Amino acid sequence: MRLGVSLNIQGEDIASGRSYTEGMRLAEKVGFEGLWFFDSVGRGNFRPDPVSAMSAAAPVTEKIDLGTCILQVPLRRPVELAHRILSAHYLSGGRVRLGVGAGSTEADFKATGNDYQRRFKDLAAALPVMQSLWRGETVGDANLTPMESVKGGPPILIGSWAGSRWIPIAAKQYDGWISSAHFTNIATLKEGYKRFKGEGGGRTVASNIPVDLTADSKSLTDDDHLDLRCGPEEAKARLNMLAEIGFDDAIVTVFDFTEEHLATVRALFS
Repeated sequence: MRLGVSLNIQGEDIASGRSYTEGMRLAEKVGFEGLWFFDSVGRGNFRPDPVSAMSAAAPVTEKIDLGTCILQVPLRRPVELAHRILSAHYLSGGRVRLGVGAGSTEADFKATGNDYQRRFKDLAAALPVMQSLWRGETVGDANLTPMESVKGGPPILIGSWAGSRWIPIAAKQYDGWISSAHFTNIATLKEGYKRFKGEGGGRTVASNIPVDLTADSKSLTDDDHLDLRCGPEEAKARLNMLAEIGFDDAIVTVFDFTEEHLATVRALFS
C-alpha cells in the first residue's frame, strides 16, 4: 500500500505559498508516494484550487504522484478544465492521478452558480468530453492538440460512496475508486472495496484520513470511522488494517508541514 499525504493549510506559520510548496518538497523528501489535493469553493475557508496546486507541485517535486481527491468536475466547464488538467499533467511529466466526482456539498454549487441537482448528469457528460480532448480529438470547436508525452491524459479515479451506482462504472470504465475513510465507517469501506473489486476494478484509494498522534488511543471496530487520531502504535495498526483490506493507497491529512512531523507520519507505514 502506498502512503500519500494531503497538506491542509491552517495557521499563520503555513499561510504563505512558499511554505506550502516547501511542504510539498519535504513530503517527497521523507518518502510519501503521493501528494493529494482536496477541492472546495466558497465555504469560508481558503483552500488552493487543486489543479493549480498540482501545477505548483510539479517543479518542486520529481517522482511523487500528484492527485486530486476529489475534483468536483460539475463546478467547471469541461473544455477549460480538460485544458488545465492536461497542463498540470504535462508540467509534472505525466504524474497527475485525477480523482473526480460529482460533489456532495451544495454550498459549492451555490457559490459557483451551478445546478446541484444535475451534478451526476454533468459529471457523466463531462468525462468523455475531457478524455476525447486528451486523445487529441476535436470536440465541437475545441482541439487541445496534446503533446505526445501526455496524450491520453491522466488516469481517472472515481470518488463515490460505497453503495453508489458509480462503483461499477468506476470499475469498468475508469482506472480506480476513491473512498473518503473519514466519512465512512470501516464496515462500509470493506463493502465498497469488495464491491469494486468484484466488478473487476483497479486502483483503490482510501482518502481523507486525519492525523493527530497526540490523541488518546483505542482500538477501532467496524462501526467506527477511520482516522489516525491516536498514538503512533495504534496509527500503525490502523494503516495495516487498510492494507489488509487490500487498499492500494491511503491518504493522510496533516496540518504540520515541518520535516520532522512529515517524517514521523511517513514512518507509520512501510
